[in-house]
Amino acid sequence: MIGISMKQLRYFDALAQHGHFGRAAEACAISQPALSLQMKELEDILGAPLVERGTRQIRLTSLGEEFALRVRDILRAVDELDDLARSSLTPLAGRLRIGVIPTVAPYLLPRVIKRLGERFPGLDLRPREAVTQRLVEDLVEGRLDTAIVALPVSEPALAEYPLFDEEFVLVRPLEDADKPVPNPEVLREMRLLLLEEGHCFRAQALSFCKLTSSVPRDLMEGSSLTTLVQMVGAGIGVTLIPEMAVPIETRSAEVAVARLDPRPSRTIGMVWRRTNPLAGQFEQIGEIVRETGCDARPVPRG
Repeated sequence: MIGISMKQLRYFDALAQHGHFGRAAEACAISQPALSLQMKELEDILGAPLVERGTRQIRLTSLGEEFALRVRDILRAVDELDDLARSSLTPLAGRLRIGVIPTVAPYLLPRVIKRLGERFPGLDLRPREAVTQRLVEDLVEGRLDTAIVALPVSEPALAEYPLFDEEFVLVRPLEDADKPVPNPEVLREMRLLLLEEGHCFRAQALSFCKLTSSVPRDLMEGSSLTTLVQMVGAGIGVTLIPEMAVPIETRSAEVAVARLDPRPSRTIGMVWRRTNPLAGQFEQIGEIVRETGCDARPVPRG
């Protein structure tokens, strides 16, 4: 359509994604009235409404839903043209939207950002923390360039680049430090504290203990590893955490940390769209993440 700007398409994409004018405006770094005006102008150009405006959220009309799919394809293609131009730059520069899962972000991301800034001073990093499913969706839809996750993600549209393996360790109350380390069969009978549904680390912990999320148990769930470790310190149960989380999460809790037998682990890696022309640059970034990850893994206490 003549008269539609790329800015309006990006604003509409944000609105379709967030389903709320305020959150979409915040994501676009503009005021809510300005976003509303741009959407009204876009609808005037099209001659039909794209959204149903409610008091708390919006809904896309049937045209809006179809339009959102086409807009996403357009924006993804435009971004990949930009990436194609950037692929010739040495060193890599410009915007990099990188996602990180919550069980990695607090322990690895600050160091990664620092090292990437030193290696690629022209890089404009845009980090985002979210669970794996959301990161994969955003990658496929073109809202992220790459992500640091636990592999595999098994998404055909994404390339997977393994970086390093990391063990899980057992966290238990300090008074249990001298007790034998429980095996998976014993752990099944203990009160195991887990991350809430949606976190891939929850599924990995359940798999090690040979449990399924549908098994009725007296389990406590938390939204963060910090909550789980603090609850262990209060004597409520035991939990598993990734090794890189040990220094931060155990420094203010009265807990003991021990290695398990057999030793459960996960593979941390990077993923990106197979069509992204920056694959070579992402591998360079991956090497920096690998070095940082190896530095971040301590020898646990207890």
